[in-house]
Order: sequence, then C-alpha cells, then structure tokens
Amino acid sequence: MSHDTTIDPNQTVLVTGATGYVAGWLVKNLLDAGLTVHAAVRDPDNSDKVAHLLALADSAPGTLKLFKADLLDAGSYSEAMAGCTVVFHTASPFILTFDDAQKDLIEPARQGTLNVLDSVNKTDSVKRVVLTSSCAAIYGDNIDLQTSGKKALDETDWNTTSSLTHQPYSYSKTLAEKAAWETVEQQSRWDLVTINPSLVLGPGINPRSTSASLGMFKQFASGKLKAGVPAFYIAAVDVREVADAHVTAAFKPEARGRYILSGHDTSFIEFADILRNQFGNDYGFPQRILPKPLVWLVGPLADKSMTRAMVSRNVGHPIRFDHTKSEQELGIHYRPLKDSIADFFNQLQDSGQIPKAKH
Repeated sequence: MSHDTTIDPNQTVLVTGATGYVAGWLVKNLLDAGLTVHAAVRDPDNSDKVAHLLALADSAPGTLKLFKADLLDAGSYSEAMAGCTVVFHTASPFILTFDDAQKDLIEPARQGTLNVLDSVNKTDSVKRVVLTSSCAAIYGDNIDLQTSGKKALDETDWNTTSSLTHQPYSYSKTLAEKAAWETVEQQSRWDLVTINPSLVLGPGINPRSTSASLGMFKQFASGKLKAGVPAFYIAAVDVREVADAHVTAAFKPEARGRYILSGHDTSFIEFADILRNQFGNDYGFPQRILPKPLVWLVGPLADKSMTRAMVSRNVGHPIRFDHTKSEQELGIHYRPLKDSIADFFNQLQDSGQIPKAKH
C-alpha cells in the first residue's frame, strides 16, 4: 500500500460484494488498517462463503460486520451503508456464459450500480465512492488500440465498440461506469474514483474465490490447449495491487477520476511460457500459436463467446495500457508477472483445484 496516505482508523467503510476475489484483499487491507468494515454479501449465513473474511477479522485490529444485501434489490444496502464514510462498490456480475445479455449482464451491472449509488445519495455520512470498474470500460477489442492512433490506451479512452450483441460483458462494464459518473455529477456531497483493472490474477484470500483468470489457468493446466493457443494479447495485473489501489484511492484526498490498473501487456503464449518455466512440462502447457484462420474457423465451435467478429478484432492485435497515473498518483508498484502467476498456480495446486504434477 502507498504509505503516504494516512488512514483514520475510527472510520467505518462499506465493501459491496465482499466475498469477491479483489474484495478479499481489500477487506484484509482495511481490517489491517484498523477500520470497521461493513461487508455486504448475498448470504451472511453461508459459512463457506464468509469463513475466510471472519478469519481475517480474528487476526486484525479492525472490526468486521456482515450485512445481507443484493445488487438488484433497491435499498438493500442502506442498513450496511449507515455511518460509512467510504463505499467500495466491487460487486458486479462476472459471467461469460449467459442466456440473455440484457437480463443477465447489462441490468445487474448498471442497475446494481445505480441501486448502490441511490443509497449513497440518501446516506449523509458517505464522502467518497470507489467503484471497481474494468479496462473493459476503456476498450472493447484489441483492434481499438490501432484505430485510436495511440501507442497505449489511457484513462481518457472509453469503450465505444461493444454492444449487446458484441462483447456484451465489456458493454455492461461501460454502461455501469458511465451511469456512476452521471450520478455523481448530479450532486456535490460525495465524489467518485474508479479503478479499472485489466485481467486480475494472483492468489485469492479465499483460495476458492472465482475469477476469470482461474478458469483460464485450469484450462492451461488441463492439457486441453496442448495443441496451441490463439495469438491473443491481453493485459494483466496482480489482485494485491488492485486492492492496494482501492485503499489509496479511498483515503488520498487528491485521488480523482479513473485509474487504469494494469501491470503487464502480455499474451496467452507468454502465460504458457512462464508456467512451463516454473512448473515444468508435465501439464502439457501450450507451446505454439495457432494460425488465425484456424481460430476463426473453429473458435466459435469450441467456445460460444469466441465469435468470428471477436476473433478477427482481437487475435493477432496487441493491446497496451498506460499505467503511469496509478504509479504517480496512487504509488502503485507492479510486481513481476512471473511472481503473480507462480503464486496463483501454487495456490491452485495447494487447494487441490489443479492436480500437482507427477514427477
């Protein structure tokens, strides 16, 4: 965490979606700083989901209180928010398989954000909201970098190419963040800072927390991709840096606007190379790049989200993000990618989610 930010431990803060992947480290940092943390979760009585949060509170100077709340239930965050000075809104649906993009993705992301901010408007104690947005609100497809004419995308860029039918997850993140900026502009009591991470990876506080990167690493380890991976360029960041950025963004008075959190411009094949270097050949990590025409042809058959439009606009196109603002204003130091990957993969092995290689 950036150490020039002093935190008054007498404050109470709210974390929505507290059982989530980024939220686990965020709650840990807040409790370690001595704060009272109101953790809003769907089911506070589900011990499987909240045990790791209660364990954090046992060994930290801060205090944890669990509250029941649901993104689509208007007003359900009011009780959890009472007396809080900062609201961390991390809850958002992250699903890549769905039946109805409008109902399963767009509405929960946008309406959920509006429900939380509606409660903020009615809670006088709240001075700042830190929203977990995404680089998906910065760009829709890798080819957007080319059309931007820039060397790297930055916080001034917005995703203008996603829609209900093309990259609907990215579209949902864009609409949710836009709705937040529109809401904050209509009043002057509280302000908004957004954290826009790229693909988040690294060990979770709860080893079984779900993340998009988890499924990807399981696929890498399964040997299913042994034949090769597409030339898919991607940006990645460690979950611990993302959590640190949330805390500094909340308590540093000068923090404002959007912050891209992205440590590394990388690719599927680089992930595979790092994994092979660290964990050997026993897993059948991919070793080659599949030709784009082949991916275009068979991609949609292997994976519904891999449409031909998605393949043509992403495969073979590099993506780059400028993370200068997060370094200069939030004091973020990005750890090496290989460390994040090794820590993550070791945790997946230790928790039995990936079998250990037989030597």
